[in-house]
Amino acid sequence: MQDEITIGARLRTLRRWRRLTQAELAGLAGVSPSYVAMVERGERALDRRSHIAAIASALRVSEADLAGGPHLSADPQQSDPHMGIPTLREALETNTLTLPAVDQARPLEELAREVTERIEPLRTRCDYAGVGAALPAVLDELHWHASQAKDETARCLALETLIEACITAAVTAKNLGYMDLSHVAALRAGDAASLLDDPVQHGKAAFLHLVTFPRESWERRLATAERAADSLEPHARTPLAMHVLGLLTLHVALAAAVVQRPDAVAHWLGEADQIADRVPDDIDGNWQSFSRTNVSIWRLAIAVERGESGGAVIELAEAVRPEKLVVRSRKAYFLADVGRGLARDSRTRAEAVRWLRRAEETGPQHIRNSAAVRETVAYLLNRSRAAAGGRELRGMAARMGVPH
Repeated sequence: MQDEITIGARLRTLRRWRRLTQAELAGLAGVSPSYVAMVERGERALDRRSHIAAIASALRVSEADLAGGPHLSADPQQSDPHMGIPTLREALETNTLTLPAVDQARPLEELAREVTERIEPLRTRCDYAGVGAALPAVLDELHWHASQAKDETARCLALETLIEACITAAVTAKNLGYMDLSHVAALRAGDAASLLDDPVQHGKAAFLHLVTFPRESWERRLATAERAADSLEPHARTPLAMHVLGLLTLHVALAAAVVQRPDAVAHWLGEADQIADRVPDDIDGNWQSFSRTNVSIWRLAIAVERGESGGAVIELAEAVRPEKLVVRSRKAYFLADVGRGLARDSRTRAEAVRWLRRAEETGPQHIRNSAAVRETVAYLLNRSRAAAGGRELRGMAARMGVPH
């Protein structure tokens, strides 16, 4: 069943609005007319970043216009996380490093522990509702400390903790579909990093800039990521620096995949492998989970972006050691990417539903708000309810607000 909240339906509406035929749009986007027709009918999933970017560019609209969202359903795990967005927006948009919005704060050390020991773990457990309830006040107070610090040690701690808090804010907002707010958080982190004489903190801010980059600008994202990695590489002498550098290299590889430069993908994944060899394979203890296991997860995600499906996806999934997937968010991303890849092959669609359900069980707030998973669920429903999972799939669709 199609309606205006599926990508295929929006594509049809936007194409007609631009007065383009399917063949004309296909020619502008560099895809086949049959692909455009199948997406509009719901017979192919439009879930690759490269295809979304090319079609949005051809239509002269933003990717958000094409992909849509956020889509709120009656399911509390899907809708409750959005309740924290207004206060998070207020905290990010009303504070500056010289003019905080509050006139008092808890002790700085207490706020630092709040960010590292409570709020960031909420995000890695995909508890976005919990993040939304706790983070805004901490952002207010960290801005106050950054403006009032009496010595260099306190100033550095306030700014470094603010960068970490902004990373949590940006990733949460992005995963819920609020790219504009995610970008504001990245700007705040960049402001804080600019006041620190620390290449690693600059690398963190660069990482966040990449996470929140406009989705239409993959060529620029690739160039920016390469510059950031090259800038940090001479300073990568500590485990934290290597974690940050590793994440930057993975973002270069992803951007190269989207703009279809396979040689660059292979090069930067090789760089990530070398960095991962220098740090423990500790997905729970390393900054932003960078590790050998995380590189394997990204390798699979990049393969899915490049169009891999079926058995090739299973082979990559088998390279990931299950006992290492102890961080719920990383496990949910991994399971969802496997499911998305399997959904493309008619022989593995039923198996795809099982992987997607495991992803949903692992991180319901994340998966039920994922635009990519939502598109895959809509596609599977349209192809064959009975063959693709029937009741399980319709249940997922209902929880995600997908028409079923």
